[in-house]
Amino acid sequence: MAQAPEYVVIGHVTRDVDEQGGWREGGTATYAALTAARLGLRVGVLTAAKPDTISLERETGIELVRCPSAETTTFENVYLDGRRDQYIRSVAEGLTLTQLPAAWRHTRIAHLGPVAEEVDFGFLDAFPHALLGVTPQGWLRAWDSAGRVQPAPCAQEDAVLRRTDVIILSLEDLGNDRKWLARLARKASLLVETCGRDGAVVYHGGTATHVPAFWASEVDPTGAGDVFAAAFLIRYREMRDPLDAAHFANCVASFVVETSGATNLPSMQEAHERLLRGVVRVSGGSSS
Repeated sequence: MAQAPEYVVIGHVTRDVDEQGGWREGGTATYAALTAARLGLRVGVLTAAKPDTISLERETGIELVRCPSAETTTFENVYLDGRRDQYIRSVAEGLTLTQLPAAWRHTRIAHLGPVAEEVDFGFLDAFPHALLGVTPQGWLRAWDSAGRVQPAPCAQEDAVLRRTDVIILSLEDLGNDRKWLARLARKASLLVETCGRDGAVVYHGGTATHVPAFWASEVDPTGAGDVFAAAFLIRYREMRDPLDAAHFANCVASFVVETSGATNLPSMQEAHERLLRGVVRVSGGSSS
């Protein structure tokens, strides 16, 4: 039997268009995979995109299965009068269980990271021995004929809550609806809300606990939530302590915001060195 990756992430690698008309790779699959690989895990990525558009294929420690697609999922943020509107300009082919390598079902950590409703809900039952984490933002959005993204209910919310070990999301994913967040937190086994500069809130066992962020010289917060998610799942599987995992994940996420894109991700040694310094942020505004 082929060796399974230790960390499997499923979702679209994206093109994120910037205000100057250029683009860079993004998406949960990109940031989570790079984080896990940098922390020393063997990583598998299942995605769909046009040929020759994914630099992850050249990354050490990452095995990539790129399913054929006529498009690569592409997002654009449009800023007007201080408001940000997000648009989906194209969507790659959906991802189904038939595309998953058989050996990957035996991974230690499975991370479902939809960004555009592309991950089939059947993946919830595909990893019987893994810690299953979900960053559900792509199951919590819809878009109109112009591609403008808006929050929307998850089509299989109850199934996701019932079958998932860890759910990680931001309030922005829920259209800033705190009642929605409270309902999910009551039903979930373990839910973590990422709060940008304010760190994270862990909802577990009927309690909500704030875990402060680490100080960082912030340049670009893009991808910090996905980096946090990967680091949280890795640490939580090892220690089974959600507050310790959130503290570790805040530490790892503090690296990526210090540069633009996924160019500054720590090794496990670098993360532990920053953990030992233990400088956390007491308060601040949200940037996730």
